[in-house]
Amino acid sequence: MKVTSLANWRNLHQALGPDYLRIASYNIHGGVGRDGATDIRRIARVIDELGCEVVGLQEVGKLFAHTDEAVQLDVLAEETGMRAVAGHTVVHADGAFGNALLTRRPVLAVRRHDFSYLTCEPRGALEVDVDVAGTPVRVIVTHLGLRPRERRFQVERMLRLLHDLPIDLPVVVLGDINEWLPLGRPLRWLHGVLGYAPAQRTFPAWLPLFALDRVWVRPRHTLLAFAAHRTPAARQASDHLPVKAIIVPGPARPGPDVGPLPAAARQ
Repeated sequence: MKVTSLANWRNLHQALGPDYLRIASYNIHGGVGRDGATDIRRIARVIDELGCEVVGLQEVGKLFAHTDEAVQLDVLAEETGMRAVAGHTVVHADGAFGNALLTRRPVLAVRRHDFSYLTCEPRGALEVDVDVAGTPVRVIVTHLGLRPRERRFQVERMLRLLHDLPIDLPVVVLGDINEWLPLGRPLRWLHGVLGYAPAQRTFPAWLPLFALDRVWVRPRHTLLAFAAHRTPAARQASDHLPVKAIIVPGPARPGPDVGPLPAAARQ
């Protein structure tokens, strides 16, 4: 399938109706921008630019708090008018840090998974079922670790999770995969099970060199467009550019879109 350009993404975004899902992934770096300032409302403005009704987030700071201090996820929900679903992975006395999801689509179910590895920073996946014009779509938001062995462990957990899903359920896996090598095993395993995920450079935002942020869709043929969101605001707001996709939800099917589990993930 041809991966469309940002211009084509805009054309499709304007032409397609509510039966299509516009979805994004964005590592917001705790709201810390290129200037070193923490400005969560600047992140909200970038999310508004995306024009997506579902946005998976990573590195959301202060998902909740025991004080009157504004919580980042609450601010994002208020500023964007979207419903927030928290998937915190690091919990402190004054709040939490981790994955989240913003959505304009109805939420059908929420599950949270621990992907933490040994003594490394806790990691996880947020699994949310959303309704897209009557079709349930499972969205999995994740942020993998910095060490190769850690990422392999986490992808094995992800693949086991995917293996147990109904074959006719549309699935979107998105997030900051932290895989710097285009042929790294975690990417190859995910490509093998979900189909190839297009790549565009997203990190660092002001001079992108690495395609760390990905969107996989099952079935693969339902992915119509994919692009990194390159605007002046996005280059300033975080150290990652967001990525966005347009999907036409439909039942998954056996065949080239769905591959077997790698041997490591079957153990």
